[in-house]
Amino acid sequence: MQAIITATVLVGAIGLLMGLLLITVDKKFKVEVDEKELAVREYLPGNNCGACGYAGCDAMASAIVHEEAPVNGCPVGGAAVAEKIAHIMGVDAEETEKMVAFVKCSGDCENAAARAHYVGITDCASAVASGLSPWTCDYGCIGFGTCASVCPFDAISVHNGVASVDRDKCRACGKCVAACPKHLIEILPDKSKYAVRCSNRDRGIAVKKVCSAGCIACKLCEKQCESDAVHVENNVSHIDYAKCVSCGKCAEKCPVKVIKQRA
Repeated sequence: MQAIITATVLVGAIGLLMGLLLITVDKKFKVEVDEKELAVREYLPGNNCGACGYAGCDAMASAIVHEEAPVNGCPVGGAAVAEKIAHIMGVDAEETEKMVAFVKCSGDCENAAARAHYVGITDCASAVASGLSPWTCDYGCIGFGTCASVCPFDAISVHNGVASVDRDKCRACGKCVAACPKHLIEILPDKSKYAVRCSNRDRGIAVKKVCSAGCIACKLCEKQCESDAVHVENNVSHIDYAKCVSCGKCAEKCPVKVIKQRA
């Protein structure tokens, strides 16, 4: 009986000692939580997509509170979230320009022919790693929808062999940009009316052999632009949206109609 009492007292003493030790350690190493940071984090969407330039929403909230990032720094949340965060921070929310993803390829099943029948993992990165391009154009969209699979907003779908973006659903998180092994997707201002749907960097004759809708680098678009916003670089046309006034003259003169008005 004495042994049982001794053991009980010993266990109780050890438990009490461990409890006191845990309390001491907790007080010594306790990380103070900024209530404002928690409030900001509550309004961030929680996608942890990294589109803001930070590792995740927690890091973004900390950066906003410490004035290292703007209150409108989350492209996913948009103006509504920016306004709420601005209220917490006691500042005015600056108006943000909506950005959306865009796929720079017109090589669908009607414009580009199949080169081979691909049998393997239906993933764009895997197909590219295999060294086999299913389509005649080496620069075009693979069409297996890896970009669609990583989109958290269901904004991307594949139609007729080429990925397309729903501008109303897109939040410009950038996950599709990072996932595309062909680097065909870029983030553009939503207000932009025209875009170049091609990424083929070969010369005109070579382009026409593999895709009837590819840029042939004729530079007619460049000559027509009065705002110096369109230039042919590496045999493919590019639009500088900081200069573009959406006049549409480049699209009108493009002989292959690769510069198109966005839907």
